[in-house]
Amino acid sequence: MYKTGIIGCGKVAHLHAKALQHLPHSDFRAVFSRTLDKANSFAASYGVKAYDNITEMVKNEKLDMVVICTPHPNHRDPTLEALKAGAHVLVEKPLAASLADCDAMIHAAEAHQKKLAVISQRRFYAPVQRVKKAIDAGKIGKPILGTINMLGWRDEKYYQSDPWRGSWKHEGGGVLVNQAPHQLDLLLWMMGDVQEVYGTWANLNHPFIEVEDTALAIVKFKNGGLGNIIVSNSQKPGIYGKVQIHGSNGASVGVQPEGGAMFIAGVSGIAEPPVNDLWTIPGEEAMLKDWIKADTDFFHTIDPTVYYIERQIEDFLEALSKGRDPLVTGEQARKTVELFTAIYRSTRDNAVIKFPLLPEKDRDDFDGRI
Repeated sequence: MYKTGIIGCGKVAHLHAKALQHLPHSDFRAVFSRTLDKANSFAASYGVKAYDNITEMVKNEKLDMVVICTPHPNHRDPTLEALKAGAHVLVEKPLAASLADCDAMIHAAEAHQKKLAVISQRRFYAPVQRVKKAIDAGKIGKPILGTINMLGWRDEKYYQSDPWRGSWKHEGGGVLVNQAPHQLDLLLWMMGDVQEVYGTWANLNHPFIEVEDTALAIVKFKNGGLGNIIVSNSQKPGIYGKVQIHGSNGASVGVQPEGGAMFIAGVSGIAEPPVNDLWTIPGEEAMLKDWIKADTDFFHTIDPTVYYIERQIEDFLEALSKGRDPLVTGEQARKTVELFTAIYRSTRDNAVIKFPLLPEKDRDDFDGRI
């Protein structure tokens, strides 16, 4: 049994609270907010203690791990404080909004000999697992082309639902930082490390926000494969998200993690089940119909907003007990931040961005966002 807590009391924190309360190896004990009244209100809903000091919370409750649920640019400082106080840390996606923050968090975890991981619960979807296993088994040959198509819609009410949404300072970015990290993570998980990126972003039809609502990129991977990324909050109505991988032997596999409408934590449910939408491995084509039915049936037996977060927290706690790495380490999560950072820099410089990327110490334009 591990003593657990949450830092940050926003909408997504309620999903983590439900997960921590339900998991058999979690003893959910406390929650932190900079505003004690907000912490008290949240804590009362789950029968835990409220704090406005992270170090006191970790030490008083003897917490083994905490989940960071603050806005993206505010992931670093609470992570550093929690690690120093003695807790392992699981961070809501993305790891941070900047590479400098990512590196500070990773180095602190190493210095304090604690585990650092990031929520990317779509890796635990059954159709995603099928794609990954097929690639690892060599069923499509070498992955040579990977694509992301995520088209959705965010209205003005969505951006007004929290004061941090829609600004560079408080959200850290738009569709690349908030909605697309899950799909970017899956693409990198399946295709491998990036060699170079050429990308561009724009705000096409959201004049009431600062951040981008649309981004595109062409990716060259180190394995010689290519990638194409199209992500947008500018398409109404919300349509779908797809990640598809094509192999050197002519076979293709794909997954639709999102369908129907884009999920909003604490506001909406997940509209449609995640399913495999493409499968042309010789001899396995007919399995697609059965998988779609099985995944759809299973979807209706769970609360998908919480179930997959439970699976990732479960993986993190098991990593603590067995002394292994969690599925999505801080180092792996940094690669997602590196990818969207490259798209911002490419737009600014109108240039191909070579990997690996380091923080820019001689500029103050937030990697070209500002």
